[in-house]
Amino acid sequence: MLLYYITDRTAFPGDEPTRRRRLLDKIAEAASQGIDYIQLREKDLSTRDLAALAREAMQIIGEKGKLTTDHWPPATALLINSRTDVALATAANGVHLQSNDISPQGVRTAWESKCGAGAPARENSPQHPLIAVSCHSPLEVAQAAANQASFAVFAPVFEKKDAKHSGLEVLTQACRAPIPVLALGGITLQNAQSCLQAGAAGIAAIRLFQENDIATIVRQLRS
Repeated sequence: MLLYYITDRTAFPGDEPTRRRRLLDKIAEAASQGIDYIQLREKDLSTRDLAALAREAMQIIGEKGKLTTDHWPPATALLINSRTDVALATAANGVHLQSNDISPQGVRTAWESKCGAGAPARENSPQHPLIAVSCHSPLEVAQAAANQASFAVFAPVFEKKDAKHSGLEVLTQACRAPIPVLALGGITLQNAQSCLQAGAAGIAAIRLFQENDIATIVRQLRS
C-alpha cells in the first residue's frame, strides 16, 4: 500500500512559526515511518518561503532516511504542489499537478532541460521527476497516464464538504488506467481497505496522517 501525506500547516494551532515547526515535525515523523510520498501543499506561501520550507523538509527527509535505511535516496519522496520551479530549486523529488496545471510532459521537458544530459545538472536534483496528477474522473486518470504521469491521485472517493464524492464504483473504473492510482477524500482506517479492493495502489490523506500518530496509522494500514 502506497501512502501519501498531503501537508496543511494552517490546520495546526498557533502562530506562523509554531505551525511551521509543527509541520516540519510531522514531516520528520512521516519520513521516519516510511511514508512513500509527502506533498508540500502550502499554496499561500510566497515563492521564497515555500522554497525555504521545501529545503528544510528535504534535509529532514534525508536525515531520517539515513537513520532508517541503508539505501539512498531515502524511501520518502517530497513533491511540491504545482511548482516545478521550486521543486527544481530545492532538489525535491518531483511535483504534484492539479488537473488544470501544466501537463506532465511539460514538466518533464522543463526538468530535463535543467537536469538532463548536456545541461548544467543541479547537484542533488533527480534527473527524472516524480509527477503526480490530481484527477476527478476515470477520463482524467486515463489522460494523466497518456501524458506520462507517474501516478494519479483520485478524489474525492468518499464524502467531502462542498464536493460530490465519486464512490468506490467510479474509483474502480479509474484504477483500470495503466498507472498507479491513489485514493483521496474522506479516507479513514475503516474504509482504506475498500479502496485497495477497488484497485487503488494506496491512499492519500491530510487529516489521517496530520491529526494522528503516524506510526500507529502506518502500522494499522499496512497490517
